[in-house]
Order: sequence, then structure tokens, then C-alpha cells
Amino acid sequence: MKNTIPRRRFLQSAAIGAAGIAGAKATILNEPLFQESGKPVSASERVRFGMIGVGMQGSGLLGNAIGLRGIECVAAADLYDGRHTLAQQITGNSSLPTTRRYHELLERKDIDCIVAAVPDHWHMRVVVDACNAGKDIYCEKPMSHTVAQGFEMVEAARKNRRIVQIGSQRVSSALCRKANELYRGGAIGDVEMVELSLGRNSPTGAWEYPPPPDLSPQNLDWDTWLNDAPKIAFDPKRFARWRCWKEYGTGVAGDLMVHLLSGMQATLGWNEAPRSATTLGGIFRFKDGRNMPDLQTVLFDYHGIPVYVRLSLAAETSELARFMGPKGLLEASERELRYLPQSGEDTEPSYYISSFPQPMRGQYESQWYAEHYVAPGKEPVENDTVFHGDDWDDVRPHLWNFFQAVKSRKPVAEDAVFGNHAAIACHMANESYFQKRTVYFDGETHTVKA
Repeated sequence: MKNTIPRRRFLQSAAIGAAGIAGAKATILNEPLFQESGKPVSASERVRFGMIGVGMQGSGLLGNAIGLRGIECVAAADLYDGRHTLAQQITGNSSLPTTRRYHELLERKDIDCIVAAVPDHWHMRVVVDACNAGKDIYCEKPMSHTVAQGFEMVEAARKNRRIVQIGSQRVSSALCRKANELYRGGAIGDVEMVELSLGRNSPTGAWEYPPPPDLSPQNLDWDTWLNDAPKIAFDPKRFARWRCWKEYGTGVAGDLMVHLLSGMQATLGWNEAPRSATTLGGIFRFKDGRNMPDLQTVLFDYHGIPVYVRLSLAAETSELARFMGPKGLLEASERELRYLPQSGEDTEPSYYISSFPQPMRGQYESQWYAEHYVAPGKEPVENDTVFHGDDWDDVRPHLWNFFQAVKSRKPVAEDAVFGNHAAIACHMANESYFQKRTVYFDGETHTVKA
């Protein structure tokens, strides 16, 4: 067996680390110019939304949303009074109506839709209430806190004919659209395996957020914030770091994995839950009282296709989604997509002939070269292609997709069914972790079983 690295593999490996390497064709993907001012938007054409939850993610959504042409925030709700002030600061409107009670936004006739960024254990209640109130809603990922809740949310959207967009932003990015276009065009053939990975290495990356210094039971409705979680005494850390506990969040699966899986679903055109999930992981670095793992590796079975996911809060690694097929690879990272074609054919005689005695080996080599002769200068060239674009996790086009659907009533990029399937996979990964065994999804009963 050869001990040297084949030239083709060496060139591919080098290309991954250097976008400008010779032989790699680079293309820049442009997003639609949805933010340019253009003509003024009349009041009748504007989309007016209410913001529910103005925390770390919600404040970003609010700022991005009001930066879109023809989009206006008319009210905000949060259980922490400090975020009422924050909403007014972001919108530049000191008179922006704010409240602790989000139902006040659902009752307003001048609000067309809702954007919600609340802890996972609040998703179902807010989405179902919004749909029942006749409001379309954009809800942050993961869609649900449990498998059962996801199906209640799907039914609420269907029954009320409401538009629901789930906030896994990759599915609306130009890079994800290009990946889907390449895959549908047969660039890599039928996918045979998927690898998804992402790692962080900092306390902030592991949700060790500093609680607001002024946080108290006087300016936060703590009992309401707990929702249906067990009642406990006021705890500022649980408020700020809720992702660490299964009572409120879904851990690295619901924070990181759901993005990777949503991008995979959009790239491959899959809209289903996995058949099974097998998880290994644990709490290795952040032993701070959390009960969700800071390292999680999962092997999913999607209709026979293995999908491997690695997530870590103790080792920084770039985001990578790798789709493998007999004709090559698609590799999506934060701001680029690579297409690495592979012929799948031998470029020299098989090294197995080292086991042939002479002159049998010489005869085989002579015949092989005679059948595969290529004139000098006529050798086939396989160029890697690199597509550059806005962030693979670009929130702006995802919000724009939602607001335009509110006006047009056309389907969104990530509806409740799509979002539910991605969330189910995350719940299966967590269930496998806690049960320490493989779990399976029963599509007929909508349950996860061991």
C-alpha cells in the first residue's frame, strides 16, 4: 500500500484552507437588494409587527427587522422591564408602547404579525396564542421544547391558516440556495453521508452570560417567566443562562445543532424527522450546575443515510456542513460554499498489483496504460469551485422572507412542519443522551421511543 498522499487529495486539503489557491474558481453570490431605500413605502404597504422578547437574540432580530424597507415595530413585550427601555433605544422611539403582557400585542388590530425570541419553554405558548389570535409569527429556533409541543404548534398554524416561520436562518441564505441548486443538479450524485460540526471555546460561547446587574423580582416577573417549569426561588443566573437547563432550554442541540440540521434539510430537500438517534456526550468543562451537556456527538439515521453531528463548548472549531456523494463533496462554512468534484476513477494502476509476481505485474501495467492513455497536455482538470456570500447563518433574508410572506400569503422558507422536523431531531438527540441508548421516532404516534 502507498504511504504517500495522492496528489488530488493533497490539493483538495490545501484548497480547504486557502480560498485563493490556484485551480479554485471563486464566485460571489449577491443577496437581493431588499434593504435599499428606493421609493417611500406607503402606510398601507408597510408591515407592522410586535416584538415579544427583547433579550440577546430578540434585540438583534428587532434591530435587523426595523432596518428592512417597509417594516415597522409598533410595540414590544418582555417580562424584564429593563428590556422595555432597550426596545425603545433600538427603535429610536422613546414612546414605543411596551408591556410585560404579550397578549396585549396579540389583541392590537394595528399589528400584522409577531416576531418572538423567548426561551424554548415559552415557544409553544406564544406561537399557539399568536395563531389563535389570527397573527402570523416568526419564532426563534428550536421550534419546540418537546416533541408533543411541536405537533400542537403545527396544528395551530394549520387550523388558523397562519404563517409561521422558524428562525434557523441558514435556509434563506444565498449560500444555502446555491448548495441546494448544486445538489439538485447532481453535482455530487445522491448523498451518501453528511457531517455537521461546530465548536466554541469560551464562557460566553457556553452561555455563561452575566445577568443584568439590576435584575430583581421587582423588575422581572419571575413566576410568570418560569411558565410550566418547576417553581423555584428567584435566580438571576437561570434567567440569563437558561440554555444550560433542560427545564427551560434544549442545550447545544437546540442552540447549535438545529441550525446545522435546518441547513442540511434545505440543502438536500429533506423535510422529515430522523428514524433514530444515538448520542454520546457529557459535561466536561462547564461544571456549573447545568444539566445539559457541553459536548454532544450524535449519529442520526435519515431514511438510511447516516448524519453525524459534533458539537462542543470546549474546543473552538469552525462551522462545517459536509455533504458527500460519489461525484464529490459540498462543504458549507460560515461565509463560503465549496464544491469539490471527484471523478471516482483510478488515475494510475491499482496498488494491489504489488502482490503480483513479475512479469504478471508488468503485463498488467502495460495493459492498464494502453487502455487509459492520455496524451500529455490533455489530462482532465477538476477545478474546485468556491462561492462566497453573506453569512450562512444570515438573519436578514430570513426575516425579509417572513415579512414578504405576511403580505403575499406565499409559503415561507421554514414553516412549522419544516421547523418541527428539525426540532424533533434535537429532542431525539437529547433523549438519547439522557437515556444513554439509541432512540427511535414513531411517526404514527408522534413519540420518541427507546
